[in-house]
Order: sequence, then C-alpha cells, then structure tokens
Amino acid sequence: MRLRSAVNLADVREAARRRLPRPVFDMIDGGADDELTLARNEAAFREIRLRPRVLADVSAVDPAVELFGRRVSLPVLLAPTGGGRIAHRRAELAVAAAAAAQDTVYVQSTVTGYPLEEVSRAGGGGLWYQLYLPSTREETRTALDRVAAAGYRVLVLTVDTPVFGGRERDRRNGFGLPVRPTPGMLLHGASRPAWAVEFLRGNLPTRRDGRLSAWATQRQILASPRPVTWADLAFVRGLWDGPLVVKGVLRSEEVPRLLDSGADGVVVSNHGGRQLDGVQATVEALPAVVDAVAGRVPVLLDGGVRRGTDVLKALALGATAVLVGRPYLYGLAAGGQAGVEHVLELLRAELLRAMALTGSRTPGDVDRGLLLLPGG
Repeated sequence: MRLRSAVNLADVREAARRRLPRPVFDMIDGGADDELTLARNEAAFREIRLRPRVLADVSAVDPAVELFGRRVSLPVLLAPTGGGRIAHRRAELAVAAAAAAQDTVYVQSTVTGYPLEEVSRAGGGGLWYQLYLPSTREETRTALDRVAAAGYRVLVLTVDTPVFGGRERDRRNGFGLPVRPTPGMLLHGASRPAWAVEFLRGNLPTRRDGRLSAWATQRQILASPRPVTWADLAFVRGLWDGPLVVKGVLRSEEVPRLLDSGADGVVVSNHGGRQLDGVQATVEALPAVVDAVAGRVPVLLDGGVRRGTDVLKALALGATAVLVGRPYLYGLAAGGQAGVEHVLELLRAELLRAMALTGSRTPGDVDRGLLLLPGG
C-alpha cells in the first residue's frame, strides 16, 4: 500500500524507513563522517536552474541511449551496492530482474549475497559487473574468468576505496557488513516483524544455493580493502576483453591517462558520499571530466540523483547516463522487485515530462544551453 501510494523517490524512502529497523535504514541511508558530501550531492543538483526551449515538437519523446552497443530504454542505470539482503531477501536477484523488466542495466557488485552466476541468470544476461580487486593477481585472473563465463558484458573497476570511509551511523548502531542474524539484530527486528522474517529467510546461508561462497567473498573484501594502482588498471585491462569502465573519477586531469590506459568509460563518483567526506558533488565535477574526455568514451555519473530533472541536468552537462543506488535500495526494501521497478518508473515519468517541457525529444537534444549554472 505504501509503495503504490509513493509518488516520488522521497515517498519511497519514507516507505523504506517505516519498514526497516532504524540501524538497517541508517546503513542504507547514511554517508561518511559528517555526511557533508552526501548532502552536497543532492544540493548541487537543486542549485542548477533549467532554461526550457519552446515551440519544439515534443509529441514523441524517447529517452533511450546507447551504451557499448546496447540500446537502453532509460539513461538511468542501477549502481552496484553491497549488502542488499539487509533490505530484502531476494536482494540482487530482485534488482537484476527489475532492471531486465525495465530494459536498463544493473551493475552487480562484488559484495553480494548471491553467486554472480545466479544474479546473471535472474537478469537475463547482459549485466555489468563491478570489481573490487582480490588480494592477488592470480585471484583476479580467476575472478575475471568467472565473471566472463557468467555472461557479464561490461566490467566496472572501482578505484576510490583504498580504505573504507568512516560510516559513523553504523558505528553508533554497532552494525557493519556482512550482516548476520545476531541477538542484537533480532532485537532491533522485533519492532519490524515483517522485515525480521524476510531477513531470517534470506540470511541463513546454505551450501545448497551457494550462499556460503558469497558470504566468504563479502568477508574477504570488507576485511581487507586494497588500493588500485595504475599497474593494477593495466593488468585488469590485459585480462578483460570487453568494455572496461573506471568508477570513482573526480579529477579531470587524470582522464587522459585513464583513456591511454584503456578505459572505455568513466563514472564520475564520490561513492555516494560514503568514502571521503568533504569532496565536491559529482555533478560539480562532471563538466570538467566531460570536457577532458572530449567525446571519446561515455561518461556516467552517480550520486544525488533523486528526480528526473536531475537526470536531465546530468545529461545536459554531458553525461551519457546516470546511476542510482540508494533510491532503488529504498524501493527494494519497500517492495522487492516491484519496488525497484517503481523507482525506475517514477524516474522515467519525471524524465519524460522534463524532456518535453524543455523541448527535448531525445537525449541528443539535451545540452548545456538548457542550464543556468550557479554563478550565472
């Protein structure tokens, strides 16, 4: 009922807040330290004004874009997020199925509660895969062979996690990933019995469905994050035959070397404000990165997208598409696969309306002339 009555992403967030125990909601909702960057990601979008064109024939508006040879019906992708089972027991399976149903891309995280092969099947193939580097190069080689065999088309290498950021909400609550059924967790769940039942059903690992290996992978990555170097990027590029996207770029001066190193795309990202607090919003960093790329590869953005107008603003600044993370986790918590689809449907409807009202029939019509940036 709450999901069906949600008319925007703020409503979906509220539905998730009501369903989840507070520490679990905080784990999804929170950012690093004082959460300045978390707040700035959203605020920076609100400071950009639109300058609509009139007298345009917008009787037919199509928001589809092409990414690495695939037509995607909506320039909104589902970002990699870890620990989906704290929101819903089907977690990545539900998210992958929702992306397939809405004809967009889901980027499966290395941190997962389900085997990557099972997630690929749930999404009908063609998913992207986000990589946290394993400890050794031999483990990296084995992991990438497995990713390729499972049918993932695009590899997304995250480069902004040499250590994990300070998640103070989680420390206050005594929570962290991977989450296991503990007495403290069950005590919090007593106030949310529907969530507690889902959590127990989805988080008791069994050998039958391969969950033990997924849990082991989570523990290994979360216990020992490692920096990604230029040599690591070159090594991964040499192993991966498909498109390679580098996620976590904020500095335009690094772009030429990234492209020379074989990057086929970049994601302007500050990890949703969950790593270094106090850095600029991603939409503030986007224009300089786009200018440095100069059309050679797709540029994507994540962080702070909460409205279809935010998607339009990112496209106008040169992004090919955006990724959302927290919004679909709110939807997952509120309604499983249907909740994730509802989030995409809301963003689709808002983007279509914004495109029509700015005289834009396709993303190709969206340019910086539609924007008034802070400072004029």
